[in-house]
Amino acid sequence: MLSSNNSSDLTHCSDFGNRSCSETFRSPGVRGAMYLCITAAFILTVLGNLAIVVSISYFKQLHSPTNFLILSMAVTDFLLGFAIMPYSMVRSVENCWYFGMTFCKIHYSFDLMLCLVSIFHLCSIAVDRFYAICHPLHYTSTMTVNTIKEVLVVCWSVPAAFAFGVVFSEAYASGIEGYEMLVKCSSSCPIMFNKLWGTILFTVGLLAPACIMIGIYVKIFTVSQRHTCELSQAQRQTKNKTNDLSRNKDRKAAKTLSIVMLGFLICWFPCFFTILIDPFLNFSTPLPLFDALNWLGYLNSFCNPLIYGFFYPWFRKTFKYILKGKIFNPYFRTIKLLSED
Repeated sequence: MLSSNNSSDLTHCSDFGNRSCSETFRSPGVRGAMYLCITAAFILTVLGNLAIVVSISYFKQLHSPTNFLILSMAVTDFLLGFAIMPYSMVRSVENCWYFGMTFCKIHYSFDLMLCLVSIFHLCSIAVDRFYAICHPLHYTSTMTVNTIKEVLVVCWSVPAAFAFGVVFSEAYASGIEGYEMLVKCSSSCPIMFNKLWGTILFTVGLLAPACIMIGIYVKIFTVSQRHTCELSQAQRQTKNKTNDLSRNKDRKAAKTLSIVMLGFLICWFPCFFTILIDPFLNFSTPLPLFDALNWLGYLNSFCNPLIYGFFYPWFRKTFKYILKGKIFNPYFRTIKLLSED
């Protein structure tokens, strides 16, 4: 997502000079270095999330409700890296949008949609972990494959309807002085949110889901702590470690996914917050700052596979199998990946 601060009074396109794009002060060497670094970032983002998609799709032992949600979120990050980052890279390096205003709206709609899809997935994963740890007896009957399919439909359809509806209706720009002339004359893809829609986006898209997720994970860790004490006492009497191992796995999964959520908030909160306050500051936030915060948000899609690789042994195993080409052997579809300890 990106906003623009070029909303000053404009009377005719000559205010932009002979070119509709502002002059760049970056040398060819600096632009080349930026292209190299950003290209490496989106290639690693694509490959890392593709590895997660292949892993969960291919190995049958990984076919679980939680992993299907992780799979769908990896698809989201993959699409952001594959379809959004390359065009954003050109805009960031060249300080210009060469692809037309119609494609600007399409690009921005998908950008906003994928960001909201990620938030919806994180909320769904938090609810899934809540049932798994706090209501384990009802988990298998509540979080079924059909339930997950319905959740995924909501996670994709609602953000898509919101993003494309808001962007193409231009409701987000209502009342912004000089916006129509800016669209007519500028090649900077000037998508801006007014005070109303900036507040709505921040509240509905980030603040409310974040509060819900934080509340759920606090509850999860509180319940997990209580279960740990109870199981420790029971273990001394029965010497049965089965339930203890199960609880440890659930607690570790909740911890890992809460780190994913924390990473998302760290990466995307500055961008959302700037979109919220910028209209109240008369769009005075420097465009390079918006650009930097936008790429900080994109960095989240690069970090998620690293988090999975660090905390999930099964992902490290499947990644090795993929690199060695062993997934072309049908035997490996049913190989044991999850240990009992």
